[in-house]
Amino acid sequence: MNEGTAPKGPVERLLGLNAWVVYLFFYAPIVLLMVFSFNDNDNVGIWTEPSFRWYGAMFGDQRVMGALRNSLVVALFSTIVSTVLGTMLAIALERYRFRGRGALDGIAYLPIIIPDVTMAVMLLVFFFQAFGVLGDLFGTRLTTGLTTIALAHIAFSISFVAVVVRARLSQLDSSLEEAAADLYANRWQAFRKVTLPLIAPGVAGGALLALTLSLDDVVVTQFVSGAGSTTLPVYVFGLVRRGVTPLINAVSTVMLVASMILVGISLGFQRGAEARAQRLADPEAILEEISDG
Repeated sequence: MNEGTAPKGPVERLLGLNAWVVYLFFYAPIVLLMVFSFNDNDNVGIWTEPSFRWYGAMFGDQRVMGALRNSLVVALFSTIVSTVLGTMLAIALERYRFRGRGALDGIAYLPIIIPDVTMAVMLLVFFFQAFGVLGDLFGTRLTTGLTTIALAHIAFSISFVAVVVRARLSQLDSSLEEAAADLYANRWQAFRKVTLPLIAPGVAGGALLALTLSLDDVVVTQFVSGAGSTTLPVYVFGLVRRGVTPLINAVSTVMLVASMILVGISLGFQRGAEARAQRLADPEAILEEISDG
């Protein structure tokens, strides 16, 4: 034992044991899922020998690939739109005062607190009512599909993006934007050169959250989807209801690895954005940015 190291007491040992129990509770199911995805047996709970059989079956299954394609299309589109709208909402609520701001502030976060089933039923009723009105006006017959899924994901993702971006905005020093204005930057230049780089880590975090929510949503998607618009989580849920097979393990492992890659990319982007934000804390850097613009 090092001379400068005090012996651990019972409280420290108990806290350390608690940490290991929590880690085991969180990550043991993930490890088992990944291990059994390489199981050659048809039974999900009986190990025989390692094999890539179920990964081959997954990539060779057109229904799985179609569901994966639908998930990616919906997730990318809804993430882009909800990130833009959520960021705009956060800036409006945090920086401006206008009539109805209090009501909008309360309504904007309803998708976060209401149950998923309530959100799903609400959106389903809205879509069918809107389809009826559009049909009466233009004589068109609209049905649920990828478009309604994307719109539904945008509806509940905007609030999550707004919360993350607004938290970042609340920590932003407004004097930096005032410095940009003092350097004769117009509002657009101040936003693009100063505000946006400073809140970029929050925007990236909100976008990652929106992407994750879209990729793993089941309840809302199942209500507003139509024929030929099944996403991967809904397809996996259907497989579970028919019986668990190692194919589900393989699909889940691929989704898990993809999520980890997205998290890594987001963390790298956030670190770069954070470094630029720290650099902009210097008024001379703001002057350089405005001059370059």
